[in-house]
Amino acid sequence: MRDGGAKKGLKSEYLHGLALREEVTPEDARAVGRLVESTGFFTSAEVEIAVELVEERLARGPASGYFFVFAEASGELVGYSCYGPIPCTLNSFDLYWVAVRPSEWNRGVGGLLVSASEEKIHKAGGRRIYIETSTRAQYEPTRRFYERRGYSRESCLRDFYAPGDDKITYVKELK
Repeated sequence: MRDGGAKKGLKSEYLHGLALREEVTPEDARAVGRLVESTGFFTSAEVEIAVELVEERLARGPASGYFFVFAEASGELVGYSCYGPIPCTLNSFDLYWVAVRPSEWNRGVGGLLVSASEEKIHKAGGRRIYIETSTRAQYEPTRRFYERRGYSRESCLRDFYAPGDDKITYVKELK
């Protein structure tokens, strides 16, 4: 990552012309909905949940337990991640969402979002990160993406999402 001449920190880091920010704005709810829908991976109910998490953060702030990293190019949202501490654990976090606009796939945006999220989680005292995903064939690239970033398969719940659609949980321990 390079700084781009601005103050150091997540808000001003750049890679491939991307700016990362953490602040959530009212415009983010609609932008996240459009982005998540554009991927073709998520149901309408899942798109609604993605939007609801942004709205919950706007309404309750950090007390919501939802934290975000937004990647923008020329002021437009091209990807985002959402993470948060897992209730009733000492230092475990969920990485709830990583979504990238299809035109930006395979350009490092997803990896940048995961790395930035891991850094923020580590600074918040997180030691373990959990990610859940589907076993549908469509998600094979997603599973490989997490495995390349050091996440290991921890569990599989059969028929979790639907018959024949299992839930895999990945975990990564932060050092």
